[in-house]
Amino acid sequence: MSYQPPFRADIVGSFLRPAALKQARTAFQQGAIDAAALKAVEDREIRQVVAQQEALGLKVVTDGEFRRAWWHFDFLEHLDGVTGYQGEQGIQFQGVQTSAKQVRIDGKVGFDSSHPMIEHFRYLNSVATVTPKMTIPSPSVLHFRNAAKIDSGVYPSLEGFFADLADAYRDAVHAFYQAGCRYLQLDDTVWAYLCSDKELAAAQARGLDTANLQAIYASVINHALADKPDDLHVSLHVCRGNFRSTWISEGGYEPVAETLFGRVNVDAWFLEYDSDRAGSFDPLRFIPEGHQQAVLGLITTKVGALEDEGAVRARLEEATRFVAKEQLCLSPQCGFASTEEGNDLAEQAQWEKIRLTLDIAERFWGRV
Repeated sequence: MSYQPPFRADIVGSFLRPAALKQARTAFQQGAIDAAALKAVEDREIRQVVAQQEALGLKVVTDGEFRRAWWHFDFLEHLDGVTGYQGEQGIQFQGVQTSAKQVRIDGKVGFDSSHPMIEHFRYLNSVATVTPKMTIPSPSVLHFRNAAKIDSGVYPSLEGFFADLADAYRDAVHAFYQAGCRYLQLDDTVWAYLCSDKELAAAQARGLDTANLQAIYASVINHALADKPDDLHVSLHVCRGNFRSTWISEGGYEPVAETLFGRVNVDAWFLEYDSDRAGSFDPLRFIPEGHQQAVLGLITTKVGALEDEGAVRARLEEATRFVAKEQLCLSPQCGFASTEEGNDLAEQAQWEKIRLTLDIAERFWGRV
C-alpha cells in the first residue's frame, strides 16, 4: 500500500480559480489594489482550497497554483538569465490560442533562493495538515520552444546552456527541500511533444535536432536529481497540453517509453490516459520492477461529465498486464486550470472528479 508519495489517489496540481481570486487579480492589474491586498486574497483562497482538498480525504494537497497565471512561465521568468515578455502570438491549441506571453534566455541561467515560489511553498506548507506538493515546469520546457531565443553571445554552444540549466534545477530542488518540500512535481509537455509527429516536424522546422533531445533532457533531469535527499519524492507529469479544455499533441508513449521509463530517475510518472490520443498501456512495460510508480490519469479534467467507475477500474486492471498493481496509482489526467482561465467545467464538477478518484482508489487498492 502507498503510505508516501505518490498516493493511490493523487492530483496533478491546479484548480479552477475562484471568482474572488479572479476579481482580485483583475483589480491588481488595473491598479485598483496593491500587491499586499492581492496577496491577502491569494492567502485566503489558498487556505480554503487546501481545506477543501483535505475535507475530501486527499493525502496530498497543492495551492491550486492560485498565485500563477501560467503553469510554467511564472516559474521560468524568475530564473536568473530568463526574461518574460509579451510576444506577437500565443501558443496554438486545437481551435484556440493563448495570450502572447513568452520567455527568452538573455543571461546565464541559474536559480536564486529568493525565487518567489520558495515562499509560495512555505505558505502552502504552513496551512496544510497532509503532504503538500509543489509543482514546477520541467527543465526541458525552457528549451524546447525557446531554443531560438537563447542569446548566442551568452551561450555560443548549447552544451553550456544545458549544463547551467541542469545546475539551476539542482539548486532549485535543494532550495525547495530546505523550505520543507518533500514532494516535488516536474510538469513536462515536451515528452508528449516527442510522441507527436506534428510537433516533431514543427521542432525540426525550428532547427532542433530532435534525434538527440530525449537523451539530452533525460541527462538534464538526472543531473538535477542526482544528489536529491532520499526523503524527497519527485514525480514527472507528462502533459499533451491543457488550455480551456483543449490540447496540443497526440500520440502514444511508445516513441519515448524506453528512455522516459528506463533512464529518467524520478520516483513516479503522471501519465495522461483519458483519451485515445494517449495510446495503449503497452509502453508501461518499460517501467522497471521496484519502487517507481505510474500514476494513471484516467479521469479527465477537460469536461465535467463523470467517468463510469467500472470502466475506470477495468482500465486499471488492464494496466496491470504491463506493470505491477502495487506500482500503479490513479489521478485526474491534468490540472483543472493550467492557466488562470481554467478548463470549461464547473467548480462542483472539479470536486466530484476528485471524489470519484478517491472512491475508485479505495475500492481498487483498499487505501488511498
